[in-house]
Amino acid sequence: TLRPDKRVLRGAFGLAAVLPGLAHSPGQLYVFLLVVGATSGAMDVAINADAVREEVRSGRPLLNLAHACFSAAVVAASLATGLLRWAGAGPALVFGLAAAVVLIAAFAVRPGPAQTWALADADPPKLFERIPAWLLVIGILGALAYWIEGAWQDWGALHLERTLEAAPAVSALGPALFAAAMTAGRLAGNSLLGRWSERRLLVVGALVAAVGTAIAAFTTSASIALAGIVLAGAGCSVLAPTIIGVAGRAAAPRERATVVGSVTTLMYLGFLIGPAVVGGLAELATLRTSLAGVATLALLLAFLCAVVPLPGRRS
Repeated sequence: TLRPDKRVLRGAFGLAAVLPGLAHSPGQLYVFLLVVGATSGAMDVAINADAVREEVRSGRPLLNLAHACFSAAVVAASLATGLLRWAGAGPALVFGLAAAVVLIAAFAVRPGPAQTWALADADPPKLFERIPAWLLVIGILGALAYWIEGAWQDWGALHLERTLEAAPAVSALGPALFAAAMTAGRLAGNSLLGRWSERRLLVVGALVAAVGTAIAAFTTSASIALAGIVLAGAGCSVLAPTIIGVAGRAAAPRERATVVGSVTTLMYLGFLIGPAVVGGLAELATLRTSLAGVATLALLLAFLCAVVPLPGRRS
């Protein structure tokens, strides 16, 4: 029996979190952010794998609930950072406090029964094993979901301020309201999975994201755009956690961590490529036109979620 202790991993993430506040040059910051990204990604995979494992063990949907906690933390951290900066705190103090929170959690949270699993007869996963076709398809769906999500996280405030000429205080509401809508949407989505199938939740979520994105892209009113951003956040909210849950539950027990890591890596391509493409299209045309393209992408995702075969669950 293997009992992995996540506290070492959480501790590494906590120690890495303080590094950006200690950077004295752009080069140092780039290196430190790579370290933070690596430890954060490892934590992301570990948490999602544990959530999938607990979903299978308990028979209850949990991925949307876990991701709702993440979105709520984004809102809380944004507000706390703003207050600290308003009070005169520098980067070292802000990142230091964030690291302290992670380190406290690393030792306060103790592993439960769901974090112990037997590998007596299991073959170790192969790191460079060929990715199955079904997992590649699921990863592409997840990448499209992250593409839409990243577009509003990275470009929502600029759209409000530059396209709609909103005041900075109003434009700053865009990312905050988007994250708040993600929190509420994931809590609702976790409840809906008790009555809806994953496919239905994905299709409805993508359609809501498309409608909200189109409203925010085409309106000439900042207040209506904010409403569209909220709607887009509510729709996006259920996509990524549901897709990760589908992939994890379709894997054999001994393969779940590897499968979750693979699909998460594929999904991150959406965060990497999506916002850059939005910016490139905005340079060639306008940001409004580029965000309208994101609405079309959400419609495409809804169609794909409706027709693509989703893998079945495995115990």
